[in-house]
Amino acid sequence: MKPDNQFQFAKSQHLEQVTALRAQIDDFSYGKHAHEEFSFGVTLAGRQDFFSSGAFHRSLPGNIIVFNPGEVHDGHSGVDDALRYRMLYIHPDQLEPMLETAGVTQSRDFRIADTLISDAQLRQRILNMALLLEGESKSKSDNKLQQECELYQLAARIAQCYGEYSPDRVVRKVDRLLLQARDYIHANLMDEMSLDEISAQASLSKYHFLRMFRQQYGITPHQYIINCRINRAREALETGQLLEDVVFDYGFSDLSHFNRRFKPIYGMTPRQYQQHFIGK
Repeated sequence: MKPDNQFQFAKSQHLEQVTALRAQIDDFSYGKHAHEEFSFGVTLAGRQDFFSSGAFHRSLPGNIIVFNPGEVHDGHSGVDDALRYRMLYIHPDQLEPMLETAGVTQSRDFRIADTLISDAQLRQRILNMALLLEGESKSKSDNKLQQECELYQLAARIAQCYGEYSPDRVVRKVDRLLLQARDYIHANLMDEMSLDEISAQASLSKYHFLRMFRQQYGITPHQYIINCRINRAREALETGQLLEDVVFDYGFSDLSHFNRRFKPIYGMTPRQYQQHFIGK
């Protein structure tokens, strides 16, 4: 039987960097990657197996999966039956002001402590938001206020569950050093960077830094840079930038190289992804 892998993205026309994904996976496996957004997933059918935050997880129907920005993870179906799920990607620039309004005092760099959550109210908020984006994609209806209100209700539920969490409560010295190196990568993303240059930002020897970075993020600094470039390239694709320009602007040697890096993260080629937003 032919594998049935389906990936359908819907991007909000009113809220910047808010995207929904409806997916069905038969034999597809995500490679290790990280998003710059908060990622909220709801498993609908099958079982979702993945590695994140230093542990292996199994998500059953009804479970909520949460990946904080920059959290490395992979994923695949854990059973013979097809895996179906919805995912909601919300950039911190959109979510953090809502969290602050909802009563989170430390909304900047907010992190959700749990990777797997069982909460009926939060699950419904995620699904409601995803449905709004899917409906907008099909009808082009003007529902900005509805989206803003739904996003606030989602943030309010997160605040109710995790509002006491403070990112400044426990920050080890090594974490601060790695954050300095990470910020340097982001600031110089399109430049050639050596391991010596990056590790110098953390005041660590390059091999000690390499070990600590991989332990913290689950991938090497080189893999992290490629992942960040893919995230930037994806944003360029959504704006309609020519695919050929995106390939070279974001440091890929050719389209084949870009395809090989992009598809294990988004389930489709860059051209197919772009058609979701400008090819209709």
